[in-house]
Amino acid sequence: MVKILISADMEGATGVTWPADVIPGRPEWERCRRMFTSDVDAAVRGFFDGGAGAVLVNEAHASMRNLLLEELDERVEMITGRHKGLGMVEGVQGGDVDEIAFVGYHAGAGEEGVLAHTYLANSITGVWVGGTRASEGMLNSLVVAEYGVPVVLVTGDDRTCEDAKGYAPRARSVAVKEYVSRYAARCRTPGRTAKEIRAAAREAVGLAKRYEPVHAGPFVVDVEFDAEHLAGAATCVPGVGQSGERRVSYTTSTMYEAIRCFKAVTTVVAAAVEERYG
Repeated sequence: MVKILISADMEGATGVTWPADVIPGRPEWERCRRMFTSDVDAAVRGFFDGGAGAVLVNEAHASMRNLLLEELDERVEMITGRHKGLGMVEGVQGGDVDEIAFVGYHAGAGEEGVLAHTYLANSITGVWVGGTRASEGMLNSLVVAEYGVPVVLVTGDDRTCEDAKGYAPRARSVAVKEYVSRYAARCRTPGRTAKEIRAAAREAVGLAKRYEPVHAGPFVVDVEFDAEHLAGAATCVPGVGQSGERRVSYTTSTMYEAIRCFKAVTTVVAAAVEERYG
């Protein structure tokens, strides 16, 4: 039985183009969360169409309480809520996941892409692993590799799909919109994107098999911020050192440790941002 995990983010969902679309509680978010749910449900149905025996969705955006459970296929299960050990890819550590999909993903900080960022909406201007600029998709692909789980589907804007070629070259991808600017896109309707996502998910089942866990460490992670005081704040996290005026660096033996350290860094940095001066 093939079990598939869907890591679901919102910035790369159908119709989403500006901050209010993804901020919980805003009227625009109420509208866009239905299109987000439509994208995820299309992937769920496609995976079942392709013969998957089980599909688990992990909410991965902001409050991680955005998807409408009642509008998803009744065969699915969903992890919802925050403060999870592996954050965006929670569930992969159970040992029973065969494949993973990144639905609603986006480009990384410092790159072209609709609502492009890495974990923090602003503040972070770039993240590098081993000298290579990393999006959330790349970071998460390195985490799941340590569990032997391949990425088989990626959806988001066209820049997201292009980014995925670097970390998941065999994965199916669906561009639900085309980048115009960070806050604008040429969008397709949810009826059309749902069909495209469902078809791609159906094809993705069994596209890649579980493999022996990849332990490629040590990992050297560099994070750059838009203000020097944020680099100083980040050094409060053990093992994180300042490597430039607005940059910090740390080294871990596993990507599991690297992503958890990164979560700690972003938590500290978010608390150090002031309303007007950043």
